Amino acid sequence: MKPIQVSQDIIPLAEFKARVSSVFRTLRDSQRPVIVTLNGKPAGVLVGPEEFDRMQERQAFLGAIAEGMGDVREGRVVSDSAMRRELRERFGTHS
Repeated sequence: MKPIQVSQDIIPLAEFKARVSSVFRTLRDSQRPVIVTLNGKPAGVLVGPEEFDRMQERQAFLGAIAEGMGDVREGRVVSDSAMRRELRERFGTHS
């Protein structure tokens, strides 16, 4: 995600409503998020679909890492030699 440009990427809700099409074109072209404010405070953040997909993938990846680290902390791990033995027993040797 590209960094936000405060002078261009923060808009009040009324302006957003008046320029919806233009805001979405700018969002697509700039690849920067747009912050919509309500009563001078951030109310929402718009990101393009590609960035949203990247954020979802990143979150899933980080979740998998956290789950793996939890397994390590709880001792739910298998040694390399035990894993090789299990794979050999299930699938045979491929050397």
